[in-house]
Amino acid sequence: MHTLLFLNPGHFHAGLVLRKSHPRLSNDIFVYSEAGPDLDRFIEMVESFNRRSKDSTRWQIHTRTGGDCLQRLIDEKKGDIVVLAGKNNTRMESIETLNRAGYCVLADKPWVTTESALPYLTAAMADDRPLTLDIMTERFEITAVLLKRFIAQKDVFGTVRIDEHGSPSVYKETVHHLYKIVNEQPLVRPAWFFDIHVQGEGIIDVSTHLVDMIHWMLFPGTAVHFKDHIELIDAHRWPTEVPLEMFKKITRLDAFPDSLSGYVTGESLDYFCNGDIFYRVKGVPVHIRVLWNLEVPEGGADMHYSYIKGSRSDLLIRQRPESGYRKELLIIPKDSPSRVEQAVKTCLSQWADEYPGLSVQRENDKLLIHIPDELRTTHEEHFCQVRDTFLEYLDTGFLPPETRACIVSKYTLLAKAREKALVSPFKPMEVLINRP
Repeated sequence: MHTLLFLNPGHFHAGLVLRKSHPRLSNDIFVYSEAGPDLDRFIEMVESFNRRSKDSTRWQIHTRTGGDCLQRLIDEKKGDIVVLAGKNNTRMESIETLNRAGYCVLADKPWVTTESALPYLTAAMADDRPLTLDIMTERFEITAVLLKRFIAQKDVFGTVRIDEHGSPSVYKETVHHLYKIVNEQPLVRPAWFFDIHVQGEGIIDVSTHLVDMIHWMLFPGTAVHFKDHIELIDAHRWPTEVPLEMFKKITRLDAFPDSLSGYVTGESLDYFCNGDIFYRVKGVPVHIRVLWNLEVPEGGADMHYSYIKGSRSDLLIRQRPESGYRKELLIIPKDSPSRVEQAVKTCLSQWADEYPGLSVQRENDKLLIHIPDELRTTHEEHFCQVRDTFLEYLDTGFLPPETRACIVSKYTLLAKAREKALVSPFKPMEVLINRP
């Protein structure tokens, strides 16, 4: 039986780890936090899981407030797993301290906000350290799972196609929204979320998922090392303009705090949450883009777009208003469409026991994979899937051998991309490209 400890749970992701119970988790959870609205919102979310009529949880929350929360957590030894999801600028120092004290850690991204944290990262990922993983939810999204499987099928995808003129073989884009609904309630973000010196910039935040998925899909079971396998080509960052009225709506505060004054002009805040990164990994050219809009459109959601070029077929993930913003997976044959279609049908037949109900239909020159609702899970549900995988690794003593190296290379790339972006101003006409 394991007991979860939460250190300053300032981000709503901390609460989502508790969305479901688990037979190997104690119902007692211990929260070490400064008193204030961050703690109040965490408790409110956890109690909402306990109160719901279906699949209710039974978490017993034990709070410890006051100064030096980290040291008190270590000294009291109330549990064995620490969940970190809050202010990011001290993330790696906290992980390093907790590791040295013998605690396993499940930590939200990003772990690294500047290059100064990289030595802590390398130390925490040493082979002799307790199990420490980041919360990579996108690995559990069904279109991502199927995309990875199709990449591994030579008869469907072939191999990665590298164009002679240098355009990216992999393009991934994600669009997030500052104001949205989470757990059926408007999400209230703390003011520090808008402080890039605390939260980190967009180029090192959500980009974590994109880099993680690319390396996980293209090089399964293989270690990726920054020095040997990655070449950073270029990076750019630019702000989303947040008007004061929208800031009030998101934070429920009456004004911009003094901590943000350096980025406030008149009645709006320049929030550097957007970023482009161009790099090569094991020779494959990649372009990733992170965008943040102010408010989710009616009926909409956070968006993901992915295009991966193959010698036999290109693979596409898209979201469209006309499809209710559901993620769709398409295969675009480049040669012998009928043979590719038959290969796809063979795959779906072989996967039927694990993923029942999958089918394929033609859409002009594309093959659309029909995914039944029963196989779709929400972003909120993925947090417990990450948690459960973490518990499985911990209890079996098995961790995929490439994991630690891939975590180091991922965050090293993002930290160095941020540094490059600081001296490489965003130039829309040069950077904005048409989606493949």
